[in-house]
Amino acid sequence: MAVAIVTGGTRGIGAAISKALIAGEASVVATYHGNDEAAEAFKADTGVTVRKWDVADPEASAAGVAEIESSIGPVDVLVNNAGITRDGMFHKMTFDQWSAVLRTNLDSMFAMTRPVIGGMRDRGHGRVVNISSVNGQKGQMGQANYSAAKAGVIGFTKALAQENARKGVTVNCVCPGYIETDMVAAMPEKVLESIVGQIPVGRLGHAEEIGALVAYLASDAAAFMTGSVLSINGGQYFANG
Repeated sequence: MAVAIVTGGTRGIGAAISKALIAGEASVVATYHGNDEAAEAFKADTGVTVRKWDVADPEASAAGVAEIESSIGPVDVLVNNAGITRDGMFHKMTFDQWSAVLRTNLDSMFAMTRPVIGGMRDRGHGRVVNISSVNGQKGQMGQANYSAAKAGVIGFTKALAQENARKGVTVNCVCPGYIETDMVAAMPEKVLESIVGQIPVGRLGHAEEIGALVAYLASDAAAFMTGSVLSINGGQYFANG
């Protein structure tokens, strides 16, 4: 049974990814940072193992991965999903708003991937799936920090894929559009209507749709796919990679 880590894996898109990997018979560990109540509820509902640490902290991440590998087994699949927003127009943005988003959304790519990549290379097999965003592809007003971080995830994916392809390790990137999560549902009704109006399929995405795509990328069936940047946004934005 494959061992998978999903960062930010107890809520929203991360929870859907965790569930999809479980359905594929993986042993899943979902990390989280802040919401103990939600994590415990998710654990009770799914039986998924949960672990709490800051995935932007290299030491905490290395220790967390080491504990998982010693207690459960070597990590076969890493889904870098954790992310935050601190929105604001750039001319008013503080460095704290900038650095918090870059740290959680981009530094976590290093902090979490570095402890697992060596073992994957040694074993000749591994799957890394990084979650970016449509706004990392096209940019978004009020999200200079978020768009920069998510664009960085795309570049990280392409470089890491090249470095590890001959070692049997695939690295791919998923760019969701607007997905029906609690965070999106909390937006004002008029804002939501405006967003849906920009999506050709006429609706928000479902977190389960993202989960299904990630589960495929984590499977043996996706062994020939690496360095790919996959848009799943209902036609809101067409990117060429």
